[in-house]
Order: sequence, then C-alpha cells, then structure tokens
Amino acid sequence: MAIGWHFLYEGAVKIFADWSSADYLNNTHGFLADFFQWLTVSPVRLEAVDFLNIVGLILVGLSLFFGLWSRQSSVCGALMLALYYFACPPFGISLVLDAHEGSVFVVDKLLVETVALVLLAFSREQGYGLDALVRKRKKRRTDDCLPEEVELHRPNTRREALKNLVSFPLLGGLGWGAWRTAKAYGMDVMSGATVQVNRIALRELKGELPKGRLGEDQLSRLILGGNLIGGWAHARDLIYAGSLFKAYNTEKKIYETLMLCEQAGINCINIGFPTIQVIAKYKKLTGSKIKVITQVGIREKSEDIYEDVTVATDNGMDIIQLQGNWCDWLARDGRLEVIRGLMERIRGHGLVAGMGAHTVDSLIICEENGIVPDYYMKTMHHDNYWSAHPRENRRPFEVDSERSKDHNMFHDNCFCPFPDRTVEFVNRVKVPVMGFKVLAAGAIHPADGFKWAFENGADFICVGMFDFQVVDDVNICIETLQKLENRKRGWYS
Repeated sequence: MAIGWHFLYEGAVKIFADWSSADYLNNTHGFLADFFQWLTVSPVRLEAVDFLNIVGLILVGLSLFFGLWSRQSSVCGALMLALYYFACPPFGISLVLDAHEGSVFVVDKLLVETVALVLLAFSREQGYGLDALVRKRKKRRTDDCLPEEVELHRPNTRREALKNLVSFPLLGGLGWGAWRTAKAYGMDVMSGATVQVNRIALRELKGELPKGRLGEDQLSRLILGGNLIGGWAHARDLIYAGSLFKAYNTEKKIYETLMLCEQAGINCINIGFPTIQVIAKYKKLTGSKIKVITQVGIREKSEDIYEDVTVATDNGMDIIQLQGNWCDWLARDGRLEVIRGLMERIRGHGLVAGMGAHTVDSLIICEENGIVPDYYMKTMHHDNYWSAHPRENRRPFEVDSERSKDHNMFHDNCFCPFPDRTVEFVNRVKVPVMGFKVLAAGAIHPADGFKWAFENGADFICVGMFDFQVVDDVNICIETLQKLENRKRGWYS
C-alpha cells in the first residue's frame, strides 16, 4: 500500500503540473541513455511516453493501494521502476553526472522498491485488500458445501472484510491531506526529481543581502537576470553560446539555481516574456515566494496590442515593465502614445510599471513628453574593457536594431553606449533605477561592475548568474554596498 501511494501520488501530480518527460529523458545517463533520448526526438513518441507513464503510475498505484490484482501490478510496477532506475543508474558515469540522494552507490530507493515488488509478486502471500475479499468470497462458496460442524469454525468474515477495506478510508485521509497542502502552498514537491541546493556554497555567505522597496515589495538589491535561464546569450561572435546555455540550464538546473538564489538572499528575478511559464511552474511546484518582474512587448498584429500585460497578470507576475528594445524602437519611431498606453494598462492591473531601455535617449524622450514610469531599468556599465565598441562609431538606438547587423555600426558587446549621459540621467531622476547588463555580458568583473553601477546611482542591479556564481555574486554585492563611498545620488527605494 505504501508503494502504491507513491505511484498514485506521482501520477496524479504529473497531471495537475502539466508535466512532460522531455527534460528528464534528455538528461539521462548510462547505457540506455541513447534509447531514452531517442524517445524525445519525435513529438508523437514523447506524447505517448508521457501518457503511458502517467496512466501506468496511476493504475499501478490504485491496484497496489487497494490490493486488486496486486501480483500483476507488482510485476508492472517493478518493470516501471527498473526503467527509472536505469535512466540514471547510481553507478558508473551517472553517479558523477547525476548524483542524488547522498550520491548512493547502486542501492537507491528505486532499487529498494523494485526488490520489494518482486518479492510481493513471487511470495506465497495470499493477497490483501480487494484480492483478499475476493479470495474469501470464493472460499465461502466452497465452505457452504462442508458439514455443519466444520462451518462453525469459519472465521468472522465481517471483521475480515473491514480489515481488508482499511485502504479506502486511508486513501481518503492521505488524499485529503495532499489536496489541502496543494491548495495552501501549491504543489508541495517536484514529482520525479530530486533537486539539491549547494549547501556547501551557502555556508560561505558573508552576511545578509540588503533590500530596497519597489512599490509595496521589499526586493534584494541584487536581482537575478533571466537571460541565462531563457537561453539568450550576448557572446560577441561565439555562435554556440546560446545553445550551450540552454543545454546547461535544464529545467532541473533552473530550479536548483532559483532555490539557491532564494536561500542566498536573492528574492527577485527579472525575466523575458517567453520564460513566464517556466517560472510560473516553478512557483506552483515549490510554493516559492520569489518576486517576478517580467518584460513585455507590443503585439502589433493582435487586436489588443497590450495582450502581453494580460498574459503576465494572469500568470501571477508581480511587476511588469516595457522591454528595453521595445522602448528603444517605440521612442525612436515617435510612438510615444503606445508607451503611455502600456504604462496605463499595467497600472490599471494594480501593478508597478517599469520602463527598460538600452539607449538613454529613449528615457529622455519619454520624460520630456511626461511619460514617467514607477521605475527605470537601464543598461549601466562603463566602457573600459578591450572589446567595447569604439566610441566614435556609437549611435543612439543601435542596440537590438536592424542596423546593429552592420559590424561597423554596432558590436554585440556594448549595451550602455553612452555611460556618461546615462549617469547624468540616473542621478537627476526621482524614481528607483535598476541597472542591468552591469557586467557588459561578462566582459567586466562583478567587483568592478557592481561598484560602478551602485556608485553611479543604481538602486538595484539585475545580473544573470549560473548556479555556481550565485554565492560569489551575493558576497561581492554585500561587500560593495558595505564599502560604498562615492555614491552621490540618494536611495530611491
């Protein structure tokens, strides 16, 4: 019954979590890895695997829990567990690449449950639950043909029936408890995955990350950027970097990174619009309270050009901002009423409305026309690094524009093309400022980039981080803020 509950719960959770086996299969190891990964190549095969997996878990779980056809279900359950076991077996290279549950060798919980089901399938146990009731009913029919004196020794069938039906109220109690937990906190576990946080790194934290206020929310001064999680890479002429980021940041790794960030004190992430579903799923599965800022654009061909705002709101995003490239394009083309309308739509939902930009001219144009957001998000980095685009070739609105494809006009390595003008603007505005691309996509060391951004007026900084960089970046941010001496602008958060 215990193993049956495990199967049943895993199957039910996968239905409500809109689960797919794709990430799990693509990250399998061991001698069967090629087969498991082959299953994901075809959408039809993958859909069939997902369906069979969920149905199999639920049917085996129900059968084992209620003791109906328990021998047959024990065999089926053992076969399913064996497939899970050999997907990432706790021996060989898998022990290194996919260590879990204390990096056990050979014997893990999957193997223990498999052995238990094999024993149940081949033991002389006469059955339990519904199987036992059926057997007793058959025996009673046989006993009816026995002499009266033998029938006097027949066991109390009513008591036996109640004992074998104990699984029904037990399932009700377990199910009710799981439903209450899911309703209160969202899904309380990540089904079929063990996510471990690097607790060794957490012990190296040097203090508590300071916070600032944005609207009604207290946000950490260091905010996790979403580009690395979403797979977007500004990597100069390294054409493989985007694919590399996506290969590293599997769904499981994204969850590990987010959990590590939260435990290290980073309580906010700024994401691109396409990443909404991943973050919404993470919050649902874990009950996370991380604050989510999402960037939105304009849907030119939609009946509602501000549809992104509605989608973001419906998915529980906490703060919404106009994406930097969209702000640049709209300001460049004189479409200021579209920007104004977007700010009004966001505020109409009762949310904080932000405005991002790569070129400071976009923000200046909006300000001059009376469009002031609740906060600015502006690229903020110096240009004292060797790959920076030459100053004499820089033009407003070149970042993320069609003209940026001309190598002489723009290199994919300078996202704050006019740092002096940016600093001047930031230091005179009276709303919070969030600096992003503060490391120029990896060209500037965090100790240098964090200091420059905070000294020149940023209230928050948004930084893309891999999991192995999180604790170091938090420590650098803490030390930077403790030793900050040359900041002239007051804190507007």
